[in-house]
Amino acid sequence: MQEIINNKGKLCEFLKKMIIETLRLEDIIPGDIDNKASLFREGLGLDSIDALELVVAIEKIFNIIIEDEDVGKKAFASINALAVFIQDGYQRALKN
Repeated sequence: MQEIINNKGKLCEFLKKMIIETLRLEDIIPGDIDNKASLFREGLGLDSIDALELVVAIEKIFNIIIEDEDVGKKAFASINALAVFIQDGYQRALKN
């Protein structure tokens, strides 16, 4: 997992696949998801239930806590934002 986390491109692809699998998005492939597009509203159109499922998946897979709604909104702004959030969280964990 460390190799994926340390490589933003691989991490973005992993996150796209994770989102598709976690939310069972049947008509979407990773290539359909723009790394810069919003995950909610006009982007993928995810909702608050999807957000809860993704929070659980992120915490389980990466052992990174999303402390509150404000942190979640920032982290889930896009695939790129989520990748940076995970990389930063992983680096903080290594320092502790």
